[in-house]
Amino acid sequence: MELDSYTIDIHATLIDVLKKIDQLPSLQTVFILDESKKVVGTVTDGDIRRGIINGLDLNTPLEAFVYNDFSFLSEGEENFFKLKEFRKRKLKAVPLLSKTGTLMKIYNFSEIKSILPIDAVLMAGGKGVRLRPLTEKTPKPLLKIGNKEIIAYNFDRLAQFGISNQFITVNYLANQIEAFCETYNTNISFRIIEEPSMLGTAGALSLIDDFKNDNILLMNSDLLTNIDYEDLYKTFIGSNADMLVASIPYEVNLPYAVFEVENRNIKSFKEKPNFTYYANAGIYLFKKELLKIVPKNKEYNATDFMEDVIARSNNLIHYPIRGYWLDIGKHKDFEKAQKDIAHIDWS
Repeated sequence: MELDSYTIDIHATLIDVLKKIDQLPSLQTVFILDESKKVVGTVTDGDIRRGIINGLDLNTPLEAFVYNDFSFLSEGEENFFKLKEFRKRKLKAVPLLSKTGTLMKIYNFSEIKSILPIDAVLMAGGKGVRLRPLTEKTPKPLLKIGNKEIIAYNFDRLAQFGISNQFITVNYLANQIEAFCETYNTNISFRIIEEPSMLGTAGALSLIDDFKNDNILLMNSDLLTNIDYEDLYKTFIGSNADMLVASIPYEVNLPYAVFEVENRNIKSFKEKPNFTYYANAGIYLFKKELLKIVPKNKEYNATDFMEDVIARSNNLIHYPIRGYWLDIGKHKDFEKAQKDIAHIDWS
């Protein structure tokens, strides 16, 4: 919805405001603009109701109903923690204001969960060989799970957490992915990054020099996951990590007793032990300063990136995914996703 749908001039009538509010049932808030288009306050259905109870009427100037001490986010500021505070106060929405006080964007809490200071890079250049013949004419990220493209689930999940700067690295059937992004969602800022050749799962990072945030999320575009990106970010910041790798717990249950031996002597044993290993989930969050590690225009994989981070003694941690995760690499994965999709909790 256009910003004009949420705003009205300070000199408008109360009836005009009520009509606006009636068109915004999930928000029920109108932002009031002065002559210079600066936001000077808000009016809700509750403000109007309280005003009438206190003796105001439909002919009272709108200014008498305006709440001036409203909450807002400011352009260029770190807004993550302020947003968490606003959500705790159960606000329905807050505006993002420019440095001059004009309205830039409205964050509707029925649509977004957070505003994370992160740029995302989705790797979408692979050929999807293991999913042929499905991928002979369609790139794997555009295959549909249910009624929606695989990559679109990732676009929307990132946008839910306020990650609107999304770079898409492409190679195989790149024109299809580019065309899809052009019309998908105007609230997401897509940048298509064309790989001149296959650069691996992290090499295309060297082609991007205009990240807006200090933290970068790199991920495979063919994942299906409801990962909580806010919790992932909080873990990253709270651990003072340089790089975080999302992981999938993988349990191994042995049906026999396992011996601990030394020179054929059994020192102890465990009866039917369980072991938990953590596998790479293809989602990486790291500080932008680590981009200097990535070689220019060379094949470079995310695993190479991790090894280089370890070699530099940077702080590399892992984050176990507690929700749904599936790497759609083979036909059996694609079939599983079709069965699972109706039961995934995206809230």
